[in-house]
Amino acid sequence: MGCVQSKCYGRCARLCCCHYQPSSLATDDAGEGADSFRIHETDSPQRRGLSSAGGSLGSATVPSAGLCLRYASLTQRGYYPDSPDRANQDSFCVRTNFQANPDLHFFGVFDGHGPFGAQCSDFVRDKLADILASDARLSEDPIKAYQPAFLATNSSLHDSEIDDSMSGTTAITVLVSGGALYVANVGDSRAVAGVWNGNRVVAEDLSSDQTPYRKDEYERVRLSGARVLCVDQVEGMMDPDIQSWGDEEDGDGDPPRLWVQNGMYPGTAFTRSVGDSTAESIGVIAIPEVKTVKITPNHLFFVVASDGIFEFLSSQAVVDMVSRFVDPQDACSAIAAESYKLWLEHENRTDDITIIVVQIKDMVASYAEATNETIHTSNSIPLSPAKVKAQRRIVSQSDTNHPIKGSCQELQSGPPDSSANFSPAYVARSPTHSVHLKEINPH
Repeated sequence: MGCVQSKCYGRCARLCCCHYQPSSLATDDAGEGADSFRIHETDSPQRRGLSSAGGSLGSATVPSAGLCLRYASLTQRGYYPDSPDRANQDSFCVRTNFQANPDLHFFGVFDGHGPFGAQCSDFVRDKLADILASDARLSEDPIKAYQPAFLATNSSLHDSEIDDSMSGTTAITVLVSGGALYVANVGDSRAVAGVWNGNRVVAEDLSSDQTPYRKDEYERVRLSGARVLCVDQVEGMMDPDIQSWGDEEDGDGDPPRLWVQNGMYPGTAFTRSVGDSTAESIGVIAIPEVKTVKITPNHLFFVVASDGIFEFLSSQAVVDMVSRFVDPQDACSAIAAESYKLWLEHENRTDDITIIVVQIKDMVASYAEATNETIHTSNSIPLSPAKVKAQRRIVSQSDTNHPIKGSCQELQSGPPDSSANFSPAYVARSPTHSVHLKEINPH
């Protein structure tokens, strides 16, 4: 929901800060292997308008907590009929054994926006992780490390050669530190956990979207001088004195946005971001909200994703879908495909889509004999809860025979970051194409 174009593509694209893409952004100019965090777009005329996707999979242990993390990620370029060569502005970061510490693992998703959103997303992904990696406080007190890291990253982006006056990125990160999750959020991307509760898996939001729908964020940006209006209000089709836009989950596709007092810009639908130097003058800040969650035996997995996932899927819907899959890569592919389908049912385009799924397992259970027992999801899919709490996993009879579904030890062949090999993944269909990715090695 970053820019004006987000939910009202047709009638208000002329107001959008990212309505055009400079020719330098037409394709991903990095050669294969140059950027393992972002999928490599194609500039072939035959492939223009074709969705592309890529991701990584792997595992990591958390010795101090006796946990094993099995993770997968996927990023998919949006479908933009008026800009078929538009770059994927999302990026993601997976760094296991962070700071060479086996108990620290870092996951992040960065959703860029504006004319230089892709560059902003890449810059923040790399800079934020590097700053955190060099902070000795991180393992002892992640909360104290997070805020200065975000602010330093924001300042570095302002000082860089990237024009971030009308461009920037959201950032949602999860640091696994021993037996706890430290979630730092700037913007409207989201993290959510799947938690066993009674006889089903329920969604536990690990972050709160920072938008004008939130009363506290609305009041803060208003005090900083922002006008908060939806596009209909800006265009004179709705009374600007009305300062109520309903609920974010049930909105009509025209969310409240931030505008300078005497201009029709920047039109951001979020209240915090990294970059966006123009929007800073009206209260858009890069200070993260940090939430700490103790990992319990009931925490089965967590998801980190851009708002391209959550635009039409609730947190609970995403958790239900993850719960149906043994393989986290299959979960990523299914959720991306469903999101893509829902976008095209509501709009004539889609957003960029990025998701990381991290399963949380007991180290001992990850080596145990596989079981075909399953569990209940919130929509009453028939599943049995017998061993879920004890073993933290959803498994099939073929678990031990599948190279992705086996133990953590079997997955340790990949490097400790997101440069792990891409897995085959079905790509959500564009209006005219579908494709099955071949195995991709980013090296």
